[in-house]
Amino acid sequence: MYVRLLKLSRNVADKSIMILGPRQTGKSTLLKQQFPLSEFPHVISLLKSSEFLRYQSDPGLLLREFENVPPTIIILDEIQKLPILLDDIHYLIEEKKHRFILTGSSARKLRKGGVNLLGGRARIINFHPLVTKEIGLNKDFDLARALRFGMLPSVWNAKNPQEELKDYVGTYLKEEIFAESVVRNLQKFSRLLEVAALCNGKIINYTKIGQDVGISPSTVIEHFKILIDTLIAVELPSLTTGLKRKNIQTSKMYFFDMGVTRTLLKRDILREADADWGEFFESFIFQELYAYTSYNRLNTLRYWQSKSFFEVDFILNDEIAIEVKATKKIIQNDLKGLTALQDENKCKKYYIVSRDDKRQWFGNIEALPWYEFLEKMWSNDL
Repeated sequence: MYVRLLKLSRNVADKSIMILGPRQTGKSTLLKQQFPLSEFPHVISLLKSSEFLRYQSDPGLLLREFENVPPTIIILDEIQKLPILLDDIHYLIEEKKHRFILTGSSARKLRKGGVNLLGGRARIINFHPLVTKEIGLNKDFDLARALRFGMLPSVWNAKNPQEELKDYVGTYLKEEIFAESVVRNLQKFSRLLEVAALCNGKIINYTKIGQDVGISPSTVIEHFKILIDTLIAVELPSLTTGLKRKNIQTSKMYFFDMGVTRTLLKRDILREADADWGEFFESFIFQELYAYTSYNRLNTLRYWQSKSFFEVDFILNDEIAIEVKATKKIIQNDLKGLTALQDENKCKKYYIVSRDDKRQWFGNIEALPWYEFLEKMWSNDL
């Protein structure tokens, strides 16, 4: 049982909240830890078939139960299963001053059900798999395990993590995609998932992906939206404003977990000698950065690439540039992207993060071992 960094009491003190995160990231466990039933008895879990059927057969039941209850905190787990309840939740927040803690794993279902009707009355919080700060970060952290199996709580603690991941991917295809009836050809979508995993951390070329899978670029775009809406993938936009060099504006895409990515690729092994080891290492740093921006309500993570193909992996909060290299020894050639970005005078700080154990400076660029960088980040000391 891990102590998660997200503290819900701070967020729900003055406003309802909606926690969005992929399946098995630990949303329900988080609620049980931070809002025990003995102190917060108003808990509705739509994961329980009895609860789901009760509210599905009588959508007005929620309003009747809480309309005359003094303002309190109401917890509703997996709201995307019955988005029709959002209208009454809106009313109970606005007129009866109740505060809700809602969880969900599909933004697509919620939007279809009218989540925007909450009109900003619920603060949206993204929830993530485990991060290094929650597991325990030091030089001996099992990086190879994280890159191979990812950091979903149920997988990280599993005796057979590979089987857990295979079950997870199968469940996602069956429940999140097929059950929503948003994909006509599940076989082609399964192939698209594999191709999308190959594009993890890369600039998206919808035409090329469509050719590989045998579907139109517009269908690829729609399917990628499904990946993003069901929280399996994240779109990383480019930093484009105010720079001297002309920048490309196409987004990159990252899957939310390295283990899920590798499983979609149908690879049982990931070794340091493999050509894409560095790509998995970059994804690992991305997922830590993405969780950090979510939990600190920054939500401004981008990348930069010029038309001359100078590139910097991540720009945090529009002022901190971060280049990621899996190398164990930083050389001058590794600094090209950061040096090019320095010429733009856009960012205030420049970091290169690697597996090099030596902490050093290259002019204004600070080179840090990955574990020192993450410790610095989670300590809000970047």
